[in-house]
Amino acid sequence: MLQIYNSLTRRKEVFQPIEPGKVRMYVCGMTVYDYCHVGHARVMVVFDVVLRWLRAKGYDVTYVRNITDIDDKIIRRAQENREDFNELTARFIQAMQQDLDALGILPPTHEPRATGAMVDMIAMIQTLIDKGFAYVGASGDVYYDVSRFERYGQLANKKLEDLRAGARVEVEEAKDDPLDFVLWKTAKPGEPGWSSPWGMGRPGWHIECSAMSTRCLGEHFDIHGGGMDLKFPHHENEIAQSEAASGHRYVNFWMHNGFVQVNEEKMSKSLGNFFTVREVLQRYRPEVVRFFILSSHYRGPLNYADENLDHAKASLIRLYTALRGLPVVEEPIEANWFDRFEQAMDDDFNTPESLAVLFELAREINRLRDEDESRAARLGASLRRLGESLGLLQSDPERFLQGSPTSLESPSAQGIAGALSGPLDEAAIKMLIAERATARKAKNWAEADRIRVLLQDAGIVLEDTTKGTIWRRG
Repeated sequence: MLQIYNSLTRRKEVFQPIEPGKVRMYVCGMTVYDYCHVGHARVMVVFDVVLRWLRAKGYDVTYVRNITDIDDKIIRRAQENREDFNELTARFIQAMQQDLDALGILPPTHEPRATGAMVDMIAMIQTLIDKGFAYVGASGDVYYDVSRFERYGQLANKKLEDLRAGARVEVEEAKDDPLDFVLWKTAKPGEPGWSSPWGMGRPGWHIECSAMSTRCLGEHFDIHGGGMDLKFPHHENEIAQSEAASGHRYVNFWMHNGFVQVNEEKMSKSLGNFFTVREVLQRYRPEVVRFFILSSHYRGPLNYADENLDHAKASLIRLYTALRGLPVVEEPIEANWFDRFEQAMDDDFNTPESLAVLFELAREINRLRDEDESRAARLGASLRRLGESLGLLQSDPERFLQGSPTSLESPSAQGIAGALSGPLDEAAIKMLIAERATARKAKNWAEADRIRVLLQDAGIVLEDTTKGTIWRRG
């Protein structure tokens, strides 16, 4: 049975959905004022795999991933750029979708935007005021009264007095307690605002997710996910708001993925040590980045380094090489392999262990390739089907192994010298392989070796087989 580590209880628990056969899941999405970085990519890939595995197990999943398209960072960036905030967010929403499409992220069932949920937020804030959990401060802003919620700190596993000791209060804030957080901000001159019972303003960040998740999934749902950095205060505040408003439990399972690290430090914009997804994709294929993210358990740290991405690339080459040349057949996954894969994934989505099963399967395919091609092909179908649950191994093996570089130049009529004057496309490579074959036929071994070395220096790996020479990019 599927077990999920619940951040709220700090232990693995058997997953039982609220409604049999159906799962409702919410994941905090992007705040769209800049390009996605690798930390964002990890959140998206991790919960894409959660979605895929839940569906593979037969659940009908309603997956909600929001877009925060209004907050302080967005307003500041729009002001810096001297552009309307809607233009800023539209541009980065489009860029985000391009990055997610490249990484093979499945679309959510619903993707609400904060600016489209103002009515829901205002209604929830009014409910909290009416129930005595919120108040209007001297500044006109509306605050949540943390002292009224007895379970505050349960997700962070901290007591109120400990949290209060480390809380900071901005000079302009007029709240009763340092831990109280804003639900509605009065709009300053020149800032975007929406009409409310408390004047023109905009919502606080935390109320956005409470309102959007409740609107799309109801007041009580199965899974809420996000990065570890959202655990406190964002998710803690979501629980306080939502449960105070509804009067009952908000979420059954809280899931948090670990940080991406660079040189043992968290990757973040504030530290200036982050890499955008599109920067990384200029050097590595999207599937390599995806494999790299899944090579570590989602709850642990992910160490960003070129050598780790290079290892991910080499690992994918091994898997695709096992699939290369196999007849494509439609076969059910063999029970033994599926059982082992399922055991790994059911253990809190243990992708490193599930990848280990894929490599064992690839080794078995390579062992059987020459003696039982039919059996190897059936195992190849199993490898593809299991890989699909991770969003891997769905490309044509030849296309992956011979994938073109980002910059292409056609081969010159000048032969080898012309072909090697720039990045090699497929036609240039095939021309050089043909010239090498001619040299080998003429027993001109020196020339054949010279061409092999030239190709090797260009990142092209040759393999001479009984059916001829095949190649891939190294």
